[in-house]
Amino acid sequence: MHVLGILGRDADEATLDAVVDRAVDELAQDGRVGVIRYDATIADGTHEALTIGGDVTYGLGADGDWTATGTGLSVQDAIDQLATTCDYGVVVGVPSLQRRYPTLIVGGDVDTDSAASDDRARSLDHTQNTLATIDSPTDLDTLALTGAFESTEPHRTLESLVSEVKHSPQAPRAGAIATFTGRVRQKDAEDDTPTEYLEFEKYEGVADERMAALESELEAREGVFAVELYHRTGVVEDGEDIVFVVVLAGHREEAFRTVEDGINRLKDEVPLFKKEVTIEDEFWVHEQS
Repeated sequence: MHVLGILGRDADEATLDAVVDRAVDELAQDGRVGVIRYDATIADGTHEALTIGGDVTYGLGADGDWTATGTGLSVQDAIDQLATTCDYGVVVGVPSLQRRYPTLIVGGDVDTDSAASDDRARSLDHTQNTLATIDSPTDLDTLALTGAFESTEPHRTLESLVSEVKHSPQAPRAGAIATFTGRVRQKDAEDDTPTEYLEFEKYEGVADERMAALESELEAREGVFAVELYHRTGVVEDGEDIVFVVVLAGHREEAFRTVEDGINRLKDEVPLFKKEVTIEDEFWVHEQS
C-alpha cells in the first residue's frame, strides 16, 4: 500500500477537504483507498469531515495518545490495518508522518515544530518527503498522483505480506506459511548505549533488482510456492520492524529452510546500508542490511 499524507497550512477546512476528496477520487481509479483523518477538534468521531470518500475511513480523535475513539487504534495502527486491504492510504492532519511518507502541503509550508521536538526529529529532513505544495484541488490536475508513487517505497506489514501469499494460485497446495521479522534492537547487553534509531539506504535500482531475483530463486525451489521479501529504508526507530521474510510452502521443512536462507541471503546479497544512531553517537555500520 502506498501512503499519501495531506497537511494544511493557511488553507481553510473546505479547501483542505476538497483537496482530500480530489486526491481520493484520483487514487480510487487505480485501486482501493482508505482514509485516516486526525483532527484535534474531533471529540466523538462524528466530525463531518470524516465523510471524506474512500473505501475505509477512520476518525482519529482528540486524545493524548492519538488513538481513535472507541477503537484503541493509533494513527500508525490504522495505517497498518489498511495495508492488508487497500492499495492506497490517505492520512490527513498528522505532521510527524511527513518523516516517513510522501506528503501534499495545502496552502503553504507546514509547521514542523511538533515533529521536531527533540534532537532526533530535528536531524530529519522533512522537505525530502514533500510531494508538492498546492493551493487548490485543481493543482492536482498536473500532478498525476498515481505516477508520483512509482519512485516511493510502499508501506508493507507482516500481515499484508501473509495476505499476499495466501492469495497465490498455488495456495491450495500449501500446508505451511513461515515468517521472519527483524526489528530494531535497543541494546545487545544491559550496559550498552541504547540505540535510538537506524537509518537505511539502498543502492537505487540494484537493491530492488537483486531482491526480486532472490525471491524468484527461492520460489524455484521444490515445494516452495511463494516468497515475499521486504526491507524498510529511511528511519526505523527503536522497537520498530525492519525486515520481513514470508514463505508459502507445501510443508514446514521447506518453509523453515527457505525463511532462514532468505534472510541470510538478503543480508549478504542485497546492497542496503545502515546508519546507527545512539543517544551518544551516530555511525555507519560496515555491513549490509
